[in-house]
Amino acid sequence: MESHATSYDAVVVGARCAGATTAMLLARQGLDVLVVDRAELPADTLSTHAISRGGIVQLQRFGLLDSIVASGAPPIRSLSFHTGTSEPVVRTVQHRAGVDHLLAPRRYIMDAILLDAARRAGVTVETSVTVTGVVRNDDGTVGGVHLRAADGRPSTVDARLVVGADGVRSRTARAVRAPMLVQRPPSGAGHYLYARGLDADGFEFHLGDGGLAGVFPTHDDAAVVWACVPEARALRFDHRRPEDFFSLLDTFAPTLGERARAATVTEGRRSAVRMPNHVRSASGPGWALVGDAGYHRDPITGHGITDAFRDAELLAFHLGAALRGEIDEAVARARFGRERMCALLPIFDATTRIAAFPPVAEFVREQHTLSERFDSEATWLADRPRLPVTTGALAAGAVPAVAA
Repeated sequence: MESHATSYDAVVVGARCAGATTAMLLARQGLDVLVVDRAELPADTLSTHAISRGGIVQLQRFGLLDSIVASGAPPIRSLSFHTGTSEPVVRTVQHRAGVDHLLAPRRYIMDAILLDAARRAGVTVETSVTVTGVVRNDDGTVGGVHLRAADGRPSTVDARLVVGADGVRSRTARAVRAPMLVQRPPSGAGHYLYARGLDADGFEFHLGDGGLAGVFPTHDDAAVVWACVPEARALRFDHRRPEDFFSLLDTFAPTLGERARAATVTEGRRSAVRMPNHVRSASGPGWALVGDAGYHRDPITGHGITDAFRDAELLAFHLGAALRGEIDEAVARARFGRERMCALLPIFDATTRIAAFPPVAEFVREQHTLSERFDSEATWLADRPRLPVTTGALAAGAVPAVAA
């Protein structure tokens, strides 16, 4: 670990899409930011891969959309819906909120681009570093983090703000004792693998009795083939043969199962079961949470990356102003919490209903509702005021936020 300082305006714990983006947006405002991650990055991670329209709007606002596309992530311009009872319904991704395509990038590629943008903005990046606890000031507020390097060497970093972006089982959230605001029963199981030769150029959704599956084209001419099912139908973790996954597809999406068998599997199955559905408090004195650390829902609706970008932008807008001395921190925290909750609840509610796997007709109605909410969210994000960018941040190589 080679931190260049022992005191920062903000320390961000977690350097993937939520953390790297938060650090970048704060640093572009001229703030001194450290981001740490216990992994040696770049590295892959469990992900839905899909970025909804709102997430594409945000990448464009951050000035990074072209970089993601240039990395080889294929622009998605069509969506098809298959129920097995009739011909699939195919829709073109319309030009709305300033964008006309979706993406499903590999995470180790996208996360590296985001982290590089953070470095260009002036963020200090330290990987293979574990946060072992938070610093408590005399009044009980959070004032930094305790770190342990890969060689076991401990250190302490002071910070005016500690941001937890360390995932659904966030150690930061536990350390700051973040209150749970909404909690619903865990749900479902998700499985996916990577394959070539599926002849897919758009997002595919295959709905059957008790399951939703799909295809998301991604980097390297491959596609993510995925399935979400109730927990009772989850595949075993100790037996990861592709054939088990294909047999699961056969039960509710047989045409996709047949195509997947004929394709070439490039990377084997990954799984998650009993996924949490909860909302933690967004912030407290000296701390805040973004992405899955603060809010997690069943991945069946593929909205996690967009959630991460949205939280990063809202935090940078409100708490960035507090760190710059423009508003009181308590006021900034209250505004961040209210705006995040208003943004997430409509999609959270729709997701938990869909994750219960209602009858097909009801499932389709819920999907239509969700699609409308995605479009409304994208328009709201596109119309948000742009974040400030300082001259110093631009000189450091940051890309200025642009209007969507």
